[in-house]
Amino acid sequence: QEQLVESGGGLVQPGGSLRLSCAASGRAFSAYGMGWFRQAPGKEREFVAAITWGGGTTSYTPSVNGRFTISRDNAKNTVYLQMNSLKPEDTAVYYCARRRTALGGMTNIDREYDYWGQGTQVTVSS
Repeated sequence: QEQLVESGGGLVQPGGSLRLSCAASGRAFSAYGMGWFRQAPGKEREFVAAITWGGGTTSYTPSVNGRFTISRDNAKNTVYLQMNSLKPEDTAVYYCARRRTALGGMTNIDREYDYWGQGTQVTVSS
């Protein structure tokens, strides 16, 4: 059983930065790709970023490319999302998730992730 706990959300002004963390409890964390998704009020959940199990390859949705950076520290069982140049449209609840398949590639399809955190709220507003 895997438990994921996000932290680091909050209120930030446009142009500001936040770093989200997702701590995993499972012993096999380093064998699984991880992803970040977000859901804004009244909208469907959408893919934000993904990273392979080894951390060597990343993927981003176009709207955050160049502003967000996903990374992981397998020694700490933690995945991060550094968010810079934040915009009001980045306001959402952000979720981390673990890939369903060990040692698999990246995907932006949410049904390919089987464990999810509880979410952390990010609000970008002046």
